[in-house]
Parts: sequence; C-alpha cells; structure tokens
Amino acid sequence: VQLQASGGGLVQTGGSLRLSCAASGRTFSISAMGWFRQAPGKEREFVTAIDWRGGSTYYADSVKGRFTISRDNAKNTVYLQMNSLKPEDTAVYYCAAGEGYYSGSYRYTRPMGYNYWGQGTQVTVSS
Repeated sequence: VQLQASGGGLVQTGGSLRLSCAASGRTFSISAMGWFRQAPGKEREFVTAIDWRGGSTYYADSVKGRFTISRDNAKNTVYLQMNSLKPEDTAVYYCAAGEGYYSGSYRYTRPMGYNYWGQGTQVTVSS
C-alpha cells in the first residue's frame, strides 16, 4: 500500500485546512486509516483514525470538536477536515494505513498499529 498525503499549508489561527490521503496498491487489505502528527522535538502523536469498513472514528482529546475524519472508499481516500486551528496544531501530519484485526481503540491510536505511512505534509498555524 502506498499513501500520498496532500493539503497542508500555512493558515492563521482560527482558520481551516483539509488534508487528503490517497491510498493505492493493495487497498483491499486496509482495515483502518489514521492521521498522526509530529512537531519539532516531540514524539509522533495520534490525531484521529477511522475504521475503513465500519466507519467508526477515534479522536485525540486535543482535536475533538475541531477536526473531522472521513473516508471515500470508492476513491481509497481519507480526509482530515481541520477547523478552528491553533498554533499548537503546527506539525507535520502523517497519514497511515493498517491491515489485519482491530479491536477497541488501542491499535487505532498507536503508531505501531499501522503498517504503512505517507510522506507527511506540513501544517503551520500562525498566531
């Protein structure tokens, strides 16, 4: 599976951005897709994830109510709508895809729960 992320950029506080992540290759094997982010000097952290078949969603507390993940199975694409952006949202955002069995929230919310990663897209929120 190959993942291509796009949509990052520079936005002012309170603004919005939409990220996209298109999957190609063995897309039939995908069970879940997620977004993680990594700011300079910090560890990669979970942002949101979606079950590819059932559509269940998971969010980090820091983005609940502001970010929305969605999917288009026909296009093998997952989207991240980010509203009310804050400077602390500044990071490189990575999309990820996982195969196999997911149960509960544990695997969805950990980087080790995913098999494939996109190249990352920079999101910068100015104050």
